Amino acid sequence: MSKMVLGLLCGMGFGVVDVLLMIPLQFEDRAAAMTGAFFNRFAIGFVIGATNLPLPGWIRGLLFGLLLSLPDAIITKAWVPIMAVGAIGGVIIGLIVSRWGV
Repeated sequence: MSKMVLGLLCGMGFGVVDVLLMIPLQFEDRAAAMTGAFFNRFAIGFVIGATNLPLPGWIRGLLFGLLLSLPDAIITKAWVPIMAVGAIGGVIIGLIVSRWGV
């Protein structure tokens, strides 16, 4: 499977997982929070699949997972959960794309 398609699929899966993790939480605008979270995590998968940096896959995933999670962490001030989930998901997607993507 191409790296781009694999990144898109992983991004969609990561977005769904993140929304599921948010279900027990309370938000002022629940729909906006969940939609924003989904697209943020989807973007992590998309960017990892679309880029070709000369780095190991897990480092590329960590880099983009942290970088793309940073704006949400700054806005919400929920640094640890947002950055941790972004880093973990980015590393996993980076490993998947680098191992099985062509």
